[in-house]
Amino acid sequence: MKRLMGLLMPVMITISVLVGCGGSSGSVTGVQMGGSIQGIPLSLNGVVTTLSGTAGSSGSADGTGAVARFNLPCGFTTDGTNLYVADSVNDTIRKVVIATGEVTTLAGTAGSSGSTDGTGAAARFDHPFGITTDGTNLYVADSVNDTIRKVVIATGEVTTLAGTAGSSGSTDGTGAAARFYDPFGITTDGTNLYVTDDSNCTIRKVVIDTGVVTTLAGTVLSRGSTDGTGAAARFNLPGGITTDGTNLFVADTANNTIRQVVIATGMVTTVAGTASSQGSADGTGAAARFLYPYGITTDGTNLYVADSGNHTIRKMVIATGVVTTLAGTAGSEGSTDGTDTAARFLLPYGITTDGTNLFVADTFNHTIRDID
Repeated sequence: MKRLMGLLMPVMITISVLVGCGGSSGSVTGVQMGGSIQGIPLSLNGVVTTLSGTAGSSGSADGTGAVARFNLPCGFTTDGTNLYVADSVNDTIRKVVIATGEVTTLAGTAGSSGSTDGTGAAARFDHPFGITTDGTNLYVADSVNDTIRKVVIATGEVTTLAGTAGSSGSTDGTGAAARFYDPFGITTDGTNLYVTDDSNCTIRKVVIDTGVVTTLAGTVLSRGSTDGTGAAARFNLPGGITTDGTNLFVADTANNTIRQVVIATGMVTTVAGTASSQGSADGTGAAARFLYPYGITTDGTNLYVADSGNHTIRKMVIATGVVTTLAGTAGSEGSTDGTDTAARFLLPYGITTDGTNLFVADTFNHTIRDID
């Protein structure tokens, strides 16, 4: 398995949304953007429950609620009705019905890694990490294959959009001519995909219609934390990524920071945390501290971060940079359902929102958690 997995281990379209728990009553409208439902600032009670899977029990079983099994679920996205999970070690893409917790396998076959394009169980992945959706298709950062894959939700048909399986690199180009090196996080504004090309320490752009790949920010294999525009900026093993349609927000994992990238210009700034200063402190901007943040999502007003090394879920107000801890307690791993700091997680990675609740891929617990 590539160095990417090794970093985890030592740390131990418009949609009508009916707002219920954690929101106000009535019908409101959110927007499919960045793999989440945005435009509705979340009003959360902080109550954490387990939607699917059983803590400590890995596997690949389809089923409802605690009967289902996952094996290190990582990337996470939603169309507002279902969750879609990159079930990394199973090499599959799973679907979770939000209303019931029912889990099915949409594409891939558990235990059978590969790079084959095909439909449903005939397709093959190799440790997929990131996943996003435009509401019709899923887009997957198939990390060990160094490719970007497309999955049609309605049929489970899988094709390779960019990159060539087994050929790592950093080449900009079209379709199979492009090269990636451990692509990790992925998001979309509906026209383009944006990928954290983890081992290249860059942010890449993929035009969905054509498969044209370019480098938006960072310089290949040049780790650092420099703010700047385009190739002048530096990242250090960037992980999760999300967008509000104007900006990208990146969990710059090994820098322990949250970065903002202006899509139109490639200008990169650090909006929370201080590079190489680990911790769990709440605070504003550079005063906040993270420990290997991986997953990130937004409701358009706030960012929500799976602060993996701290086993917590953090919230950052975009306008002010104020960071608070929403759920979990830093340094206290576990699987407990509960409210706010009483809840426990174990190295969570994926995070998304359906416009009402947050959902967390609690990776090393092998579960899907719900925060309302």
